[in-house]
Amino acid sequence: MEKKQPMAMIALIVLIVAVLVGLSHTFFVVDQTEQAALMHMGNPLRMITEPGLYIKLPFIQQVVKFDRRLLTSTFGPDEISTKDQKSLVIDCYCQWKIVNPRAFLESVGTKMQAQSRLEDIVRAELRAQAGLYELAEFVSDAQESILKKITEVVRERSAGLGVEILDIRPKRIALSPEYEKRSLDRMKEEGERWARDCRRQGEEEAMKIRTQAEREKKATLAEAYKKAQEIRGDGEARALKICTEAYGQAPDFYAFFRTLEAYRNSLKANTTFIFSEDNEFFAYLKGSYGQQKSARKGK
Repeated sequence: MEKKQPMAMIALIVLIVAVLVGLSHTFFVVDQTEQAALMHMGNPLRMITEPGLYIKLPFIQQVVKFDRRLLTSTFGPDEISTKDQKSLVIDCYCQWKIVNPRAFLESVGTKMQAQSRLEDIVRAELRAQAGLYELAEFVSDAQESILKKITEVVRERSAGLGVEILDIRPKRIALSPEYEKRSLDRMKEEGERWARDCRRQGEEEAMKIRTQAEREKKATLAEAYKKAQEIRGDGEARALKICTEAYGQAPDFYAFFRTLEAYRNSLKANTTFIFSEDNEFFAYLKGSYGQQKSARKGK
């Protein structure tokens, strides 16, 4: 009797464990953030979209749950080309949610698979739309309408996946490294060309200024020389007039004064003159100037 009691206890424990395991595989809970597919032998039996406690056949039926909240997937970086052959690198994100669990399960099955399919669709549409616009349009105010068009097309193409696309936005739009380098090189070349043009224009302006200054200099010097000549001529005329008037008033004194000036300019050290005895140049030195004058008057 004592041996039968442990065996009964073990059987009871096994029964309780079996019941608990069966119950754990019989009941399942769908949270309000989830939706589920009840699978029977690998095929969807029914879709559960409302939260609550549900029953399934243990070990025969399985439950696949899906998130019913808004999901965000990030794609990129991806290099695309615009209509004017400019290369851009774009990182973008897509907001979506599962609206048809059966179609989602049959088309993609898992969230990771769905993200991969959506990434292919989004990238293909980004490239297609980028090829219709130039770089300036793609990064300007027209970007909003372009993204709206991309969102609509991706929404239509992904409808068969059982998902709804709510929004597609870029996280980063930048020039590709190669194109950025080419752009910088081109900007450098344009800067150098602009500098050369500025230097050439500066040299041309400097040459014009120098030529004009030289022309004005010559004109000024010519005018100054003309005025100087006029002043000099006027001065000489006035001096000659004064001398003539003075000579007329005192001719003897004027002759004496001019002779002294000639002595001062001619009689210098180591100077030798050879004149005849009756030469009038040394008349004042010989004291015969008055006698010669009287003799000339007598004649």
